[in-house]
Amino acid sequence: MPLVITNSLTRSKEEFKPLTEGIVQMYVCGPTVYGLSHLGHAKSYVSFDIVVRYLRYLGYAVTYVQNITDVGHLTDDADEGEDKIAKQARKDKLHPMQVVEMYTREYFEDMDALNILRPDISPRATGHIPEQLAMTVLLLEKGFAYEVNSSVYYDVSKDPEYGKLSGRNLDDAESGTRVDVKSEKRHPADFALWKKADPNHIMRWDSPWGQGFPGWHIECSAMSMKYLGETFDIHGGGMDNQFPHHECEIAQSESVTKKPFVKYWMHNNLVTVNGQKMGKSLGNFTTLKDAFKKFEPGVVRFFILQSHYRSTLDYSEQAVESASKGLEKLRNTISRLRGEIDKHRSGAIDFKDKLKDYKKRFFEAMNDDFNAPAAIGVLFELVRETNELLSDGQNASHEFLVTLNEFFTSVAETVLGIRLIAPGSTSAGLEPQLVELLIASRNEARKAKQFALSDKIRDDLKAMGIVLEDTKEGTTWKKV
Repeated sequence: MPLVITNSLTRSKEEFKPLTEGIVQMYVCGPTVYGLSHLGHAKSYVSFDIVVRYLRYLGYAVTYVQNITDVGHLTDDADEGEDKIAKQARKDKLHPMQVVEMYTREYFEDMDALNILRPDISPRATGHIPEQLAMTVLLLEKGFAYEVNSSVYYDVSKDPEYGKLSGRNLDDAESGTRVDVKSEKRHPADFALWKKADPNHIMRWDSPWGQGFPGWHIECSAMSMKYLGETFDIHGGGMDNQFPHHECEIAQSESVTKKPFVKYWMHNNLVTVNGQKMGKSLGNFTTLKDAFKKFEPGVVRFFILQSHYRSTLDYSEQAVESASKGLEKLRNTISRLRGEIDKHRSGAIDFKDKLKDYKKRFFEAMNDDFNAPAAIGVLFELVRETNELLSDGQNASHEFLVTLNEFFTSVAETVLGIRLIAPGSTSAGLEPQLVELLIASRNEARKAKQFALSDKIRDDLKAMGIVLEDTKEGTTWKKV
């Protein structure tokens, strides 16, 4: 089946057809760097990492742009309040750019730990002030914006299509907006393109209207169009950014260019804790640094992959523990498989037709709007059958085992970004072969009713940190 994507703009699944054959231009809203990344960030960026990985696996040349917001994101999304970075800088008694540098480094460190591919381009808002000013000037000239008290606002009443992404009309926008009697705006839903800097505002730039700083929304429009063109294929981000951020991006971008801004809009759902959104403002978030103290980053990634990107993911330590056991089972099976390959078996038994069916089902899942949980479900069916193949004494051919390993490696590591060897493990070398040899010796001892010897092998392995588990599918092992 062809790849289909749920397009938030049309509210339907659509066959993916890029603007230029073989090429995909993709932009995802990056972090506002005023604090450590939490599991909500991980959900978003793992989700879009899967999109990038799978598109590249299918042969597309993907240009992936993800910005760094280092100015202009105010504490109140209605263009009021303090700059989030400036507020944190004051709290930490640092220059705002020190805050930016520190948390940008921390962000990429956390994303690397999660095995998330780095964007091809990571533009910063502060590095693109000229582009944002030029776009603001054009919006004024075209009559879509107005200046008041040295700030510039987009006039939503001039855009009859405003609300087409979120489904909100101006009445909805007004009723959902906190009205400040001191507001300079003509309409509560109008949004800032450029804000006048207060006297104590450190981050400021010269403009035709005096010193100020850019509005949050125009930053992404200016940066995405600079690197991907006036119309590009995919724009992604969290569902909480659909309104107002992405809605405003569309309005200002299409008012300037008179062209469609983005062909496919994708939105990931949120991480929740007991059904409530996880977020810094709610104080219920778990930073990735803290999560990594309890769980290997690969386990956190695997936990996130248990939910579809458009579904919520409810966090609990028990849920992550369950994901850890699943990942361990996958890794142990791959380790056993690779150990058997090295024995150069010459048997004739295989299940090529079954493997072909597994491949078909895996890719059907991924083509259905990047359904990673369903794809992982297919992999675990194959894990069960692989363990049976390796445990039942069947003589699978060396050629087939190599093919099986290549499939696991390509889809698990390349498409899903799952590290099949735990950090610090020597599973790629001699260790699995030796363990499998000892398991085979133990099985022979049990068949010969030499139970003292079989128990000694089990106990000696346990003393070395390797636990054997006897199941209907055979004996598996894990490191503890």
